[in-house]
Amino acid sequence: VQLQASGGGLVQVGGSLKLSCAASGLTFSDYGMGWFRQTAAEERVFVAAIARSSGVKKYADPVKGRFAISRDNAKKTVYLQMNNLIVEDTGIYYCTAARLRNGPVRTELADYGSWGQGTEVTVSS
Repeated sequence: VQLQASGGGLVQVGGSLKLSCAASGLTFSDYGMGWFRQTAAEERVFVAAIARSSGVKKYADPVKGRFAISRDNAKKTVYLQMNNLIVEDTGIYYCTAARLRNGPVRTELADYGSWGQGTEVTVSS
């Protein structure tokens, strides 16, 4: 499984970024997908997740109303639209595929088994 994340960069507070993650090596439409963020100060933390059919989406409380996860199964790509960015959103963002095929949407790190290389987001004040 390969997950190639892109779209990170340097942005000012209040700005927007859209992350993309292209998947290969798996039947993409069978797996829930997620985004996690890691900083030097903490382990990877949950940001957002989406069911395999886009029907269910979950968000960490700090990003609700600002971030939107989506997917295009035909393109085997998952996205994370990030709006109204704050300094605390800074970190390396990793996309990930759920361990269980056809499983429910998950928010725990242990429920994900394949990880991309990450894309760095820096929000400056």
